[in-house]
Amino acid sequence: MIDRRLRVLAAIARHGTVTAAAEVCRLTPSAVSHQMQALARELDVALLEPVGRGVRLTPAARTLLEHGDTLTAQWEQARADLAAHRAGAVGGTLRFAAFSSAAAVVVPRALEHLRDEHPQLRVHLRESEPARSFDLLAADEADLAVVVATPSIPPASDTAFDQHALYDEPLDVLVGPEHPLVGRRRVALRDLAGDAWICGNVGRAYHQLVTLACTAAGFAPDIAHFADEWDTGAALVARGFGVALVPRLADLPAHHDTRRIPITTDPVPTRRVVAAVRAGSRQQPTVAAGLDALQHVIETGLPALGR
Repeated sequence: MIDRRLRVLAAIARHGTVTAAAEVCRLTPSAVSHQMQALARELDVALLEPVGRGVRLTPAARTLLEHGDTLTAQWEQARADLAAHRAGAVGGTLRFAAFSSAAAVVVPRALEHLRDEHPQLRVHLRESEPARSFDLLAADEADLAVVVATPSIPPASDTAFDQHALYDEPLDVLVGPEHPLVGRRRVALRDLAGDAWICGNVGRAYHQLVTLACTAAGFAPDIAHFADEWDTGAALVARGFGVALVPRLADLPAHHDTRRIPITTDPVPTRRVVAAVRAGSRQQPTVAAGLDALQHVIETGLPALGR
């Protein structure tokens, strides 16, 4: 119902280049350029202007996006209002997007709850990085995203999405069996300032978490190795090639000899996990059921968080 070119324009606004927007929208760069040129001609305003290797939205384009966000939210609300006229059980399809730990621990339990409570509801889960999850929401390829709050995601003030916190998850230190911290009762993150670090690749949510946590503790981590998979990171830690931060809910491979140590001295690093939906959609029966299922899991099924 909403002109799809507005979604393409929004992708350009989020990513800053036609090429990046084309990738997330599954179009060619030439198709994106053509759509933007056609939209600009129809509206008789300039929408994009070149800046270095990227592009910048004109004031007219930003005004258009503000109206586009309003229209999209109203359409989502209309779908919710129309659903109220359909009697019977919650049915249809609910599509989740979630980062790795939530996709392995939290969301599957929510899917089980939905299967028990709403057997006519079909559910799908796609594992994806937080920034990509917002692209999926914007493209209507996901309905509910579980993401880590990092600088790479849209701010809470972004009118295209509704976001609310689900839980705060502590980060623990992962060290090898011979590390000096093993057996210590009180551990501070700054105790590892002189260690080599194992971290996710630049641009990934995990990399941002580690660097921000270490900065808050007063030091910049000496990153010796980059690993996006827990199996790789744990293997390096077990063999003494560095230390790492691991989320409390992360399920680490048992075949690597590592020690997980809670940080007991402030500042204790945590990550905030957020649920995000398209603005105006949270009252739709399927989306509301998904949010309720996540809340149920958090309140009843995550003892590691002290719940």
